[in-house]
Amino acid sequence: MRVLSSLKVALRALRTNKMRSFLTMLGIIIGVGAVIVMVAIGTGATEMISKQIASMGSNLIMVSPGATTSGGARMAWYGLHADLR
Repeated sequence: MRVLSSLKVALRALRTNKMRSFLTMLGIIIGVGAVIVMVAIGTGATEMISKQIASMGSNLIMVSPGATTSGGARMAWYGLHADLR
């Protein structure tokens, strides 16, 4: 009977505080909707970027910094490496 009593108290509180109940419900609905939209946008962006990368083909361009420092000595290497087939 304790569960039935708790249910009656909960329903009475919902009836008494209609505006609070409505605002709580609205907040939960908006929050869940926002999470669903953000996941959908993230998934769509990931797929779009993957398709763009795949459509670039097999050509590879690797750009490295113009000069590096190793042991205090500056070594220049103009590293624009293009593997264009």
